[in-house]
Amino acid sequence: VGLIEASLADHKAEDLVAIDLAGKTDYADAMVIASGQSARHVGALADHLVAALKGAGLRPSVEGATQCDWVLIDAGDVVVHLFRPEVRAFYNLEKMWGLPGVPARPVGSTAGAMTATSSPAVASRAGSSVASTAQGVMAVAR
Repeated sequence: VGLIEASLADHKAEDLVAIDLAGKTDYADAMVIASGQSARHVGALADHLVAALKGAGLRPSVEGATQCDWVLIDAGDVVVHLFRPEVRAFYNLEKMWGLPGVPARPVGSTAGAMTATSSPAVASRAGSSVASTAQGVMAVAR
């Protein structure tokens, strides 16, 4: 999570939140959520984060990078969601995951995260359980 938070903060992601999922899901131990100022900014955050993760020897999976409204990055034990602000407000993942026993913590005043995709159709094309969960999150959030 430290590498992810540092990369996103270095590239001016906004409203970075890390949520501890340990023992709550099978697919990840943590979720990082952040916003970019525009689709271009979200795409740049995703590109820089993927490069940093690959530099650390990981093989991240990315969904939603073509439109950059919502980009999901599966970094193994950490799932990163990057949003444009209005898309983030619509899906409100923090509220859904901010259940008792799942502490959400803001990480500084500005930061960012990566994520899946803005459409359930794109999420359903992904082959991982993370994308399936992201699709479920979208359905629940609507």
